Amino acid sequence: MDDTAATTRGASTIAMQTVKNLFLWTSRSYVRKAIEIPLALYANAVLGKRRLTEIYLNVAEFGPGIFGAEAAAQHFFGRSAKDLSAPQSALLTATLPSPDTRDPADPSRSLRARARDIERQARIAGAYINCLYP
Repeated sequence: MDDTAATTRGASTIAMQTVKNLFLWTSRSYVRKAIEIPLALYANAVLGKRRLTEIYLNVAEFGPGIFGAEAAAQHFFGRSAKDLSAPQSALLTATLPSPDTRDPADPSRSLRARARDIERQARIAGAYINCLYP
């Protein structure tokens, strides 16, 4: 699969994506966004970043009918999410903006490049990430 057409990036935060996935419909509309923003602000205030990230990773769609990081790890790599290598984890992360057009098991050149960027950013943020997610 080639994802070169998907060059733009969305402006939704993890909180916004989480509340959309949990409570709202998937089609784009101003009405959905108007409901999503205050819900996301509330969720962020009540749950915090760590819990929101945990929920998001358990409900995010990584492909048709593949919900959550554990299911995605099993489907694409045949192993538990906790046993993924750093490059495999980065490939899963890189699919999230467009899971319908990106396949971490058969990554395009641009998906591999995005995954390398994600892996590099995670290495740089290492101590920061460990502080947030001990």
